[in-house]
Amino acid sequence: MNTLSFLAIVIIAGLLAGLVHGMLNIVIVEPYLDTSIGIENQRMFASGEAKDTPEFWQKFADYRIWQKQGSIIAGAILGVATGALFGLVFAYSRYKIPSQNEITKALVLAGIMWATLFFIPFLKYPANPPTIGEPSTMALRTELYIAFVMLSGLGALGFSLLYNKIRKKRFIVFLGYAGFIGLAFVLMPSYQDKITTSMDIVNGFRMVSAITMTLYWIVNAVILGALWRRFQPHITREQIQ
Repeated sequence: MNTLSFLAIVIIAGLLAGLVHGMLNIVIVEPYLDTSIGIENQRMFASGEAKDTPEFWQKFADYRIWQKQGSIIAGAILGVATGALFGLVFAYSRYKIPSQNEITKALVLAGIMWATLFFIPFLKYPANPPTIGEPSTMALRTELYIAFVMLSGLGALGFSLLYNKIRKKRFIVFLGYAGFIGLAFVLMPSYQDKITTSMDIVNGFRMVSAITMTLYWIVNAVILGALWRRFQPHITREQIQ
């Protein structure tokens, strides 16, 4: 393995995919956040918690600009971090994926990781706008989500190792993972906070959040696969000679 080429490919693919994710958030996710936060502001005005003044709106506008700019940086950080994990798993498993095309291999693996690290946890703990839920439960909600992601990811890893060890009746492995994650669904507690915002806003936010994350995995896979095919980091100089 050419370490420098591998690191460059993984970082570039993750960074570019993360930037795409961040920019998509600005375009299709932020409008739902603006609507949700606007409703929360009106509630604060009605309760007397805040006053509807020019000073309030100026501070609010500055804060939202900072948030939106930060989403690009957050996307880049997410891309590099998740892309690094994706690259490591791809380097280990690419020989086992039945395809001669590196992009196809990367897309297959991305689909698996998208399902186990995002979609399955998303079904249990769907994304909500930041104004949903009590601030006091935010830490608990975050811990529950992270715990479920770890359960799903580690479970997929464990059953994939079992899959490689057996040669017959491999479908049992898929049934085993389905049973494992189904049990986790039942045992893990659900969010208890009531949703008081319009479900149209909440469902719309969840839909676009799922779209941006799905596109992130697709873009990461395509770029990683294309760069891998071009530079072939798995081939060392000694092997070329």
